[in-house]
Amino acid sequence: MDFNGVKVLICDDSVFARRKLKDYLNSIGFQNVLEATDGEAAVEQYKENKPDIVFMDIVMPKKDGVEAVGDIIKINPDAKIIMTSSVGTQDYLKESIKAGACDFVQKPLENDKISSAIKKALTGGY
Repeated sequence: MDFNGVKVLICDDSVFARRKLKDYLNSIGFQNVLEATDGEAAVEQYKENKPDIVFMDIVMPKKDGVEAVGDIIKINPDAKIIMTSSVGTQDYLKESIKAGACDFVQKPLENDKISSAIKKALTGGY
């Protein structure tokens, strides 16, 4: 799959988590990777850059991931948002999907699960 020209936004308050995901995305061919440190910044980045895929952590300062998903879906109902969280309870998963997320990947993020979520988001295979 060719990822050239595909824009990805990573939203996570952990510098380590953002760097690890960005390094993996770069290694599989994504050149256009944006970052945000909280849900509020993610919504602003989304408005400005219209990324094709968003990786959104759930637990963050200012605005949590579920709330940010709702705001992004208001901007673009077709946004492809993949939730990431180490607190992968069923409640968070349900809230995220209800808010408009298309997938959920449990932390620590595994490369094959990231690749699978990206493929599903880009091909619409849900």
